[in-house]
Amino acid sequence: MRFLEHDEADDPILSVVNLIDVFLVVVGILMIVIVRNPLNPFSSDNVTVIENPGQADMRITIKDGETLTRYEANSEIGEGEGVRAGVTYRLADGRMVYVPESAEGAEAAR
Repeated sequence: MRFLEHDEADDPILSVVNLIDVFLVVVGILMIVIVRNPLNPFSSDNVTVIENPGQADMRITIKDGETLTRYEANSEIGEGEGVRAGVTYRLADGRMVYVPESAEGAEAAR
């Protein structure tokens, strides 16, 4: 009798069943991680993700529907052609007010 009880405790099928349970839990956790990711390929949301803001290796990823656009900083100061478009003021209550300049004012500021 004791021999039969010992075989039940060492049944290899029980170990396989336990492994299947562990894998099901891991798959469930991975599915939750994919759904909660802001860059989820199955969502149609528009999302902007900024990694390492203000650092030399800053990256900006923009998801617009199914289109992903990635911008990477190269730690150089940007330069280009453009004109001053206006002035922004911060009010005492924290609001920002943008005042556009006329074309004449923009030429004078150059």
